[in-house]
Amino acid sequence: MTIQVALHHKSHYVFDRPVVISPHDIRLRPAAHSRTPVSSYSLTIKPATHFVHWQQDVYGNFVARITFPKPAKTIEIDVDLIADMTIINPFDFFVETWAEHFPFTYPAHLKAELAPFLAITEKGERLQAWLAQFLSSLPSTITTTHFLVHLNQAIHGDINYLIRLEAGVQTSEETLEKQSGSCRDSAWLLVQILRHVGIAARFVSGYLIQLAADEKPLDGPAGTERDFTDLHAWCEA
Repeated sequence: MTIQVALHHKSHYVFDRPVVISPHDIRLRPAAHSRTPVSSYSLTIKPATHFVHWQQDVYGNFVARITFPKPAKTIEIDVDLIADMTIINPFDFFVETWAEHFPFTYPAHLKAELAPFLAITEKGERLQAWLAQFLSSLPSTITTTHFLVHLNQAIHGDINYLIRLEAGVQTSEETLEKQSGSCRDSAWLLVQILRHVGIAARFVSGYLIQLAADEKPLDGPAGTERDFTDLHAWCEA
């Protein structure tokens, strides 16, 4: 069954006097390769006197570059989209034969293409200790899919989720020391862990849409009690 969801995202900035507004790069359009199809999208900018140039970065993400020729006291950015929220099986994917079991090695040509997503940028003591303990807890033979499931379960068990309004992303050391973090903090920790074990991973951000169930499930988590949307971040391996 297809579920069409309309999302509206508004950002409103107010200044105490007219100011010269520098060019803005706005990344609020879901990528074309996103798992969730987007059938309709619009970006509305105020003040009305502005210029919009759509472009794509090196990863294929849409970027709207906005320039404002005149000073203004307010900026309004409105995003409206319609997303297809059809329920899918997250485990319905194909794993190459060479990657069925963990650990594995990428073919040379693919490893070269994935080099930016294999680069390790954090090597802290807490990260190394956590990783060593986690790897020692795994069976001697494990499929890659089960490895990823175990890793997610371990992070879920060790890192408490919290809403963190401060700017920026915690380092892996900070998240492990505090044993807590926002979605972006846990996502970055997962990225670093996966790269340490040779699995290409990247940090991804976008919209989170959670719909309340028509009926409560007989078993398992009940989920949200009302429809809910927010900005979100996650790890893509």
